[in-house]
Amino acid sequence: MSWNGLDEGTIEALFGTAAIFLIEPRKSHNISIILRSLTVGRDEIIDALRDGNNTELGTDVLEKLSRLSISKEEEATILKFSGNPDRLAPAVAFLLRLLLDVPNPFARVNALLFKVNYGSEIAVLKQSLQTLEMASQELRTKGLFFKLLEAVLKAGNRMNAGTARGNAQAFNLTALRKLNDVKSTDGGTTLLHFVIEEVVRAEGKRLAVNRNYSVRRSGSLSKSSIVGGISAAGSAGQGPSREDRQNEYLNLGLPIVGGLSSEFANVKKAATVDYDVTANECAILGNRLVGIKKLLETCGDDGFSRGLRGFVNAAEQELKALSGVQEKVLDLVQRTTEYYHAGATKDRNAHPLQLFVIV
Repeated sequence: MSWNGLDEGTIEALFGTAAIFLIEPRKSHNISIILRSLTVGRDEIIDALRDGNNTELGTDVLEKLSRLSISKEEEATILKFSGNPDRLAPAVAFLLRLLLDVPNPFARVNALLFKVNYGSEIAVLKQSLQTLEMASQELRTKGLFFKLLEAVLKAGNRMNAGTARGNAQAFNLTALRKLNDVKSTDGGTTLLHFVIEEVVRAEGKRLAVNRNYSVRRSGSLSKSSIVGGISAAGSAGQGPSREDRQNEYLNLGLPIVGGLSSEFANVKKAATVDYDVTANECAILGNRLVGIKKLLETCGDDGFSRGLRGFVNAAEQELKALSGVQEKVLDLVQRTTEYYHAGATKDRNAHPLQLFVIV
């Protein structure tokens, strides 16, 4: 015996009805969480995507909206729904309205997000290129670093005297990493410490000689001071000992050699540059612009198209100019690497910026 006396309308009024999801419930729930975190209303989102107004939405909202993207199959399922929209789960109801009111809404979100991020991305690229260019120029300027390399070469030839490697004219820069591993026979110092100390002394001695020469030429030493100095030297015996002079040279030379770090400020920065990003960013950004141009072709002359067309044209011109700068700088990096390490750029396993990392 069956009984059909239940009032379905009353049941729905009292207890509600199960929401229609159309997409996987967990995904719908996650989308709902994102939508609740937005600082703008649904109407503002729709209007901004129609008009291409990224200012109205802002970076944070656009980034969250970009995470709402659903598959083509899910889009088709939602668009086929012909029932009461009030029966839909909140997230699905918003997606249905978005798909009906805005052509290619997710592509528009990504285009607007690209626009707001473009300035910072291009600024990072320009800074990286400038750093690499200045670092290459620092390494190609003959100065104290060359003296250090010459000292390393002479020390290596001295240690290898009498062997086939005892008359080398150059050496692989990767050998610099091993200098600290070469110990003296008594274990009291390393080849790296010895070479640097010798260069420090040489620079200190050069400074002392130049300073004394300048003093003599300027005539700043009075006769009495000269006589007094001679008397003092005479009373002290033979003047400063060799050890005293060597220590003086060290004290004078340390600030000079210590300044090498500031001379190579951009070399240190270049060692941390992401080469792959720097080398490929122009092409990546250019491809993104191509995709946006194709999107604009489907928009006709609506507000979205008008809002982005000027940006796309300006960005294309900027990327074209920057591509030329990129090519020039990367060529300079390659030539600088070859200058120090012939054949290094042909080694596919070698990092393109290994020169800066080593130095």
